[in-house]
Amino acid sequence: MKNINFPMLLLALLVIAMFFSVGIAIALRNIWLVLLFIILGFAFMGYGISLKKRRK
Repeated sequence: MKNINFPMLLLALLVIAMFFSVGIAIALRNIWLVLLFIILGFAFMGYGISLKKRRK
């Protein structure tokens, strides 16, 4: 059984939370929050992908 990589798990949960927050911002009809959470979501996702490439 493999060990769980907690930093990457937390980063993945953070990305999911950002895109979940986009839905909440859409419900609040706040375009600035939508843009902020989309940018943060893609930034965290890009950071996670770059970390994964460095490890291999």
